[in-house]
Amino acid sequence: MINEIIELIHTKQYSHLKEILSEMEPFDIAALYDELPEQHMPLLYRLLPKETAAEVFVELDSDSQEMLIKGFSDNELKEVLDELYLDDAVDIIEEMPANVVKRILRHTDIEMRSQINNLLNYPKDSAGSIMTIEFVDLKEDMTVQDAFTRIRRTGLDKETIYTCYVTDKNRILLGIVTAKELLLAEEDCIISDIMETNPIYVNTSCDKEEVALQLSKYDFLALPVVDNENRLVGIVTVDDAIDVIQDEATEDIEKMAGIMPSEKPYLKTSIVDIFKQRIPWLLLLMVSASFTQAVISHFTDALDKLSVLTLFIPMLMGTGGNSGSQASVTVIRGLSLDEIEFKDIFKIIWKECGVAILCGVTLAIATFLKLLIFDHVSITIAIVVCAAMASTVFFSKLVGCTLPLMAKKIGFDPAVMASPLITTIVDAMSLVIYFNIATAVLSF
Repeated sequence: MINEIIELIHTKQYSHLKEILSEMEPFDIAALYDELPEQHMPLLYRLLPKETAAEVFVELDSDSQEMLIKGFSDNELKEVLDELYLDDAVDIIEEMPANVVKRILRHTDIEMRSQINNLLNYPKDSAGSIMTIEFVDLKEDMTVQDAFTRIRRTGLDKETIYTCYVTDKNRILLGIVTAKELLLAEEDCIISDIMETNPIYVNTSCDKEEVALQLSKYDFLALPVVDNENRLVGIVTVDDAIDVIQDEATEDIEKMAGIMPSEKPYLKTSIVDIFKQRIPWLLLLMVSASFTQAVISHFTDALDKLSVLTLFIPMLMGTGGNSGSQASVTVIRGLSLDEIEFKDIFKIIWKECGVAILCGVTLAIATFLKLLIFDHVSITIAIVVCAAMASTVFFSKLVGCTLPLMAKKIGFDPAVMASPLITTIVDAMSLVIYFNIATAVLSF
């Protein structure tokens, strides 16, 4: 496809190119920009219909957006901004450098500039920062016919018209009514008679991840956002919620892998930036691994007397780390989905202890058979290793399930307690257990 596009540009077959683009979705057109040479981007963009161009612009990454903005004439920039929904405009502004932001704001009207500034003043991770103020509002004394008249007059520039919000003269949220309910009602029905009077809503200061969870939980297409006086100030739509969930999932995965979160795609992130993201955790984990070194140094005499013990250290440490990671990932997922809370800690510990006993005994039996059949060690050594295996699995799962809960309780992101950190803690703990059991059984 990309080769065909470039060939059409080179041969100046613009009418054919417009036909191809008209049959493509905005997201697919935006994807072409990742492969298209930079000098062809403005031309391809100018071939798009005005409304499609705005949708494509929203889907582009920030680097492509910045490049296009710099190449736009003042009229072109104003046309793009006029077609953008307010929340999309705010998202774009947040990604742009200061000189580009100034040019964008210079080409917006006073009302839009004021609205953008209001949204930018909300905390970055709040519902207010991702909401749009483009929604359909109705009055409770309207008839269904009046409602349709208002929707036709104002709905063209709204983010969604399926869900309409009923407010009073002070913009207090009274209820909601859907387009389906309006279509099925008689024209002379009063809105107050068919609206839902106990709508679910969120406050502007609510965490955006909580907003996304609410939309997912109730299968809403949009969720109303109110201020501290219960006045309707905006809505969060499901497409914004999907972006939040994707961003939060990416951030959690990066933290769980011991990487500082990044806002840029991997291929657009420089080597130096990737280095900065990774080195803090690597340094921290390297320093924390010194505890493992200290444990081994402390039991040097035992290792000197029976060097065969060293053969099973990697197996014990690896199994302990894996066991702890399983428990931590399970708990972190439960916390992120609001399935569990800190008050459930004793239920979680009880459950993980049961799982740990079953896993520990199973692994100990498998290890015992392996040691006798394949490694040909003595019964005593096998007992030491198997006892250490069962104990390590038990305590690893205990650590893995409690650390994320403790982190959440004191205000840290539970994801930071995932694999790298828990593995480091469990490594040192497994060695302490192993050598103490060996010392007690073998009487060093």
